[in-house]
Order: sequence, then C-alpha cells, then structure tokens
Amino acid sequence: MKKYWDGFLRYRYLLRELVIKGIKLKYRRSYLGLVWTLLEPLLTTLVLWFVFGSLLGRGGALYPVYILSGRLIYSCFSSSTKIAMRSIRSNQAMIKKVYVPKYLYPLSSVLYNYILFLLSLIILALTSIVLGVHFTWHIIEVFIPLIILFVMSIAAGLILSTVCVFFRDLEYLWDVMLMLIMYCSAIFYYIDGIGQARSLIMINPLYCIISNFRCALMEQGSIFTHYSYGISNLTMMLYSMVFSVVALAFGIFIFKKNQDKFILHI
Repeated sequence: MKKYWDGFLRYRYLLRELVIKGIKLKYRRSYLGLVWTLLEPLLTTLVLWFVFGSLLGRGGALYPVYILSGRLIYSCFSSSTKIAMRSIRSNQAMIKKVYVPKYLYPLSSVLYNYILFLLSLIILALTSIVLGVHFTWHIIEVFIPLIILFVMSIAAGLILSTVCVFFRDLEYLWDVMLMLIMYCSAIFYYIDGIGQARSLIMINPLYCIISNFRCALMEQGSIFTHYSYGISNLTMMLYSMVFSVVALAFGIFIFKKNQDKFILHI
C-alpha cells in the first residue's frame, strides 16, 4: 500500500495538470466559460419546473429545489462517468510515449467534473435561500452523500474506462443505461405515487444518494433518524456506501489487472 501511495504523491502534480486541462477543454471557445457551470443547471431546472410544476401542476413551493438537487447530482455522476470511460482512449498518444500511472486519467476526469459540480452547488444554495428553505444544523450532513457520490463516480469511472478499452460499444450502451438511471433517480417526480415501481427506485444507489442529500437540505431532519416513504435514510445511506466501496474495490482490481494490456488495444 505504501508503494502505491508514494507513487500517487510522485505524480500528484500531473494529476493537478490533468484536472486543470479538463476544465479548460470543457469550456474552450465558450464566451461565458465557467459561468455555464452555474447557468446550465439553473436553466434546466426552470424548464423542468415549467413543464412538471406549471403545466402538469405538480410539486409545491420548494419543487424547484427538489428538481435542482437531483439534477445536479445526476449530472455530476453522468458527466464524470462518460468522460472517465473515454479517458484511456482519449489520452492514448501520451500513454504510448511516456509512462505514468494510467489510473490518473479516469481519476482526473472524475475530479474535474466533481469540482465543477461543487461550484454549481452555489446556484442550489441561492435557489434554496430565495425559495425560503429553512436550514438547520443538519445541513452539514450533506457532505455524507456528496462523499459517497465521489467514491461511486470513481468506481464507475475505473470500471467503465477498463471495459471500454476492449469493448468500445460500451459508450453507446452506457448512454442508454444513464437514461434508465435518470428515470430511476426520481429527479423530477415524487415516488409516493408510483406504487410497486417504488421498490425498483429504492435499489438504485444514486437515488439513495439524492434522497439523503435532499433530506439534509430540505427535510430539516437528520439522515440518521429520518424516514423517506417508509424507509430509513440511514438504511439508504449504508446501502449506497457499501455499494460504492465494493464497486471501488472491484474497479481498482480490474483496472490494475488489465492496465498493462491497454497499449495493445488503444
């Protein structure tokens, strides 16, 4: 373990440069640049609120906060995994010329998307204040689902980047999977009126993360004692945490086992 930690410290400056490069490339030739990190989720939320809140008459005064919180977390997971999945192939020129730990590429992809996600939380905070969300000291618990989200994104990024080297059709399959994950994450609807389909939603670890985040932000209760639709938020937290850690261990294993073969397939 010490060997891997020393190796990570040795290349931490390269990781930083890869993260900075990713942020710059994302907003290259954009006049507003990082401002889009704040505008995009806000504009998307306004569209969803207009369709589901105004036209269909759903939700209440805090419905935009409900949508925005789910939308931001899903977008972070979606963009992180999609870019991490292509990271090995996208950096094939560098991989063929010099040796650096290959895990830096998917890791940097997740990191810079996560940094942009954290910046976009500014809009969520402002929206919550404007709409009158009453914050309690339980707001500090939002860091728990955010950390779990980060771990799960890294785990998925390592797995997807490994498989995509050998099976490039995964890019198209993952787009379909992300659509399924989105609709199973209750981003713009409440799950109290969907009957038996609620069980399917509950087994989605990303929904558990979103639910815990909303609990700490909007429900004015603790993740450790609150119940959502008859299920303990603590149970959902433990489930998503165990899922993420196991997925991370599996991702590290298959990435390490196959990384020496990447050069033959990129």
